Amino acid sequence: MKMVDKCLSGAMNARIMGLGSQTIVLAHGYGGDQSVWDKILPHLAKHYSVLVFDWCFSGAVEDPNLFDPLKYTSYAAFADDLIHLLEEMNIKSSVFVGHSMSGMIGCIASVKRPDLFKRLILIGASPRYMNSDDYEGGFKSGDIEGLISSIESDFYNWAPAFASIVVDANDPASVDKFAKCLLRMRPEVALSVAKTVFYCDERDTLQKVMTPCTIVQPSKDIVVPNSVAYFMEEKIKGKTTVEVVETDGHFPQLTSHLELLNLLSKVLGFDEPENY
Repeated sequence: MKMVDKCLSGAMNARIMGLGSQTIVLAHGYGGDQSVWDKILPHLAKHYSVLVFDWCFSGAVEDPNLFDPLKYTSYAAFADDLIHLLEEMNIKSSVFVGHSMSGMIGCIASVKRPDLFKRLILIGASPRYMNSDDYEGGFKSGDIEGLISSIESDFYNWAPAFASIVVDANDPASVDKFAKCLLRMRPEVALSVAKTVFYCDERDTLQKVMTPCTIVQPSKDIVVPNSVAYFMEEKIKGKTTVEVVETDGHFPQLTSHLELLNLLSKVLGFDEPENY
């Protein structure tokens, strides 16, 4: 393992594992940190150089000033951080694996700097979570308002309850892991980022994405309906396919990591993992 400590990369706890000639970037979603990749990281590191990091909102980030709620009101600011991070670490033509909100962040960054991305792998990604007359995002406006209100009024009870809904309840260790990640966030940061995520509308971004994409859709994802994956496939201009991973919940990297690795091996062409 080698640790890179240069400005933003140091602040975001960036590290590279593996010595492969090709780089894979693993970007976690809302409420998480880089530890959500722990189950798949060792196998990927046998074949690639794997970059993991923590977004500035993560509870794993030590500097509380790194997150500016006025700056991060849209995914664009996160995309700029991603570009800066890859430039700082001299990474080009990477395979970007973005979970949840990071999927769209990667899409935006690929539009701005296509040279930095060879392929996008979007796990449980969505350009918009709110339903409209012609679009099924998964949440009614009242659902999102209630979620935001719960974070604002009772974050420390909301977090474990939310984790038990979005992570497969048949895997209590993974539910507990994500709940602990959430609870490490500062409540005001969790609220600000939740507003950015659940009120976003990046549907118009999709038609600008020219990088080849693989959309990985959990089969029973309470956060992102299956219809969203096929909507994205239709709208993205780059060559795009949808791959369904059979799992309950929004976190296949936690609850179905071997299935996810098998899928990634098929997409990227490395050896399938043995059970471990």
